[in-house]
Amino acid sequence: MAAINDIVLVHVDDKPGFYARVEDISPDVKPGWWQVRLLVLTFPLQVFTWILDEFQLDYAPFTMGGTPIRLEPVVSPLEEEQQQQQKQQQIQQQRQQQPQKTQQPQKKEDPKKKPPQQP
Repeated sequence: MAAINDIVLVHVDDKPGFYARVEDISPDVKPGWWQVRLLVLTFPLQVFTWILDEFQLDYAPFTMGGTPIRLEPVVSPLEEEQQQQQKQQQIQQQRQQQPQKTQQPQKKEDPKKKPPQQP
């Protein structure tokens, strides 16, 4: 879910439109809806206030005046790399914590012994 100070990419008509920083999220009069103030990172800077519901704040697509809109979280490549490293470390730790299966010694067949013949 989008939070204050998050950077988002706003898709307009299913195409990247602009970047914005979430400046404020405050409850709207209507329950389950939020007034979201965005600092639009254009030149010159602009401030938009959109009224969004919880699903839209959670990056679900919606429309404004019939135009498809969608927010997408922007994550720094450095942060993504750190997250991937953390996941790999967690996986390695989980593998180390799992009890290792001991292999049962396999029975060796006596080469002199013939397998039973079927009638």
